Amino acid sequence: MAYAAAAMLVLALHLGFVLFVAGGAVLVLCRPRLAWLHLPAAAWGVFVEVSGHGCPLTLLENALRMRAGLDGYAEGFLEHYLLGLLYPDGLTRTMQFVLAFLVLTVNAALYARMLNRRRTAQRKRALAQQGLPEQ
Repeated sequence: MAYAAAAMLVLALHLGFVLFVAGGAVLVLCRPRLAWLHLPAAAWGVFVEVSGHGCPLTLLENALRMRAGLDGYAEGFLEHYLLGLLYPDGLTRTMQFVLAFLVLTVNAALYARMLNRRRTAQRKRALAQQGLPEQ
């Protein structure tokens, strides 16, 4: 029972991590300090998709499921739980590269927006400190 509960906990953690990788830049817009967590997480997510290496959380979940007497699964986390919901039938390497590119592009755009906001705010503060009107 404890192994099954631990497997479910790892599953929930894994899902949260995948969601953070895919959409964490939105959180960074509101809380810029989260970038220090999100950037390495996003890099890891892209690495896993592009390299074809499995995620250690998948291995841990499978080990816990087997210790609990449940069946493991051969494919990765995304393929096992989310493929039918998020991806069309027959996930290919090309599709994985496209997904990795989309994650990179969306995150880069959101980070660029955040940096632009920060620069604009800094410029306004500097002008206000000097008593100059905003441009």
